[in-house]
Amino acid sequence: MSGADAPAGTFEGVRRGDGTVGVRDSVLVLPSVICSHVVAERIAERVPNAIAAPHDHGCAQIGADADQTRRTFLALARNPNVAGTVVVGLGCEVVQSDEVAEALEEMDVPVRELSIQGAGGVDECIERGAAAAAELVDDHVADRSPSSLEDLTVGVVSSDLDESTVSEADPLVREVVDRVVDAGGRVVVSGNERIAAHPDAARAATDGDDVEESMSALIERHGQNPDRATRVGRAARGMSFEDATGSWGSHPVSEVVEYGDQVGIDEGVAVVDAPSRFAEATTGLAAAGANLVVHITGDGVVAGHPIVPVLKVTGDADTGEALSEDIDVLATETDADDVVDRLLEVANGDECRAEAHGITQFAITRVGPSM
Repeated sequence: MSGADAPAGTFEGVRRGDGTVGVRDSVLVLPSVICSHVVAERIAERVPNAIAAPHDHGCAQIGADADQTRRTFLALARNPNVAGTVVVGLGCEVVQSDEVAEALEEMDVPVRELSIQGAGGVDECIERGAAAAAELVDDHVADRSPSSLEDLTVGVVSSDLDESTVSEADPLVREVVDRVVDAGGRVVVSGNERIAAHPDAARAATDGDDVEESMSALIERHGQNPDRATRVGRAARGMSFEDATGSWGSHPVSEVVEYGDQVGIDEGVAVVDAPSRFAEATTGLAAAGANLVVHITGDGVVAGHPIVPVLKVTGDADTGEALSEDIDVLATETDADDVVDRLLEVANGDECRAEAHGITQFAITRVGPSM
């Protein structure tokens, strides 16, 4: 995918009926269950401009996890980068493909549905699914128009708190976040471990009583068992809140979004109740409505995401050198102006490194055990 010509500071965005702007325009082939994800991939392989999101969810999940998986599917199908969705099931799963499709249809999302058992087997399901995806592609007419930073919803995930991340990459992305918000855009960030490690500072960083109450609820969910803290959570407890959340920008948090829900604010910073682990965080950010994601990685995680382009940023010179074809931005060799320009180029259709390599990860964070 190559970018179209656009005036400086703008990109050719895809205008959706709900007012959001996509930076990609793909038909999503969404398996409702792990058992159908290979079939979904094979369907997408047959149809230009179709993408698949393979995952290991939808089967043997109970209670809050099943609800969260279903809610996330619905939100992902409404991401502004998605032009329509083919939901592919097996036929006996907890999260049923027909129920997901029916809910999407009620939301005016272009959708088709089928299951392996209902189609009469794998081969027939692939044939019918490819025809359904091709129909959605053929029926869709993109409404492209000049767009700018104020039309972007940028997701941010900083997946570690290595020294180079805190000192180099996070401050750079912080400047970029402020540029997007100052222009009237939206930024959604992940990292509930960082919040749980600094509850008082996190509450103080909110904008209004309702947001503080939502932040307190998030802290209650994740702050009860410090013994289960992740690597990021343990690191966050050993530093200030400002360092732990250094990539989030200087603006207050205007909304706290439950995992699998879409962001409601028109501009500003929202926190998604997602961890810092890349795949789970990026799926949560895409479900919230991010049309592209900035991923800060000192370790050098190279994967992207099927639904949103992911710009890789590192502050570690060794990682940048070792993965020069996988990292988009080396924080020690650039500034915020250059990163904003690159964001707009990617929004305009230029492939980021992970897209060019076709490497993706997709996961939904879990609430509790599966059966």
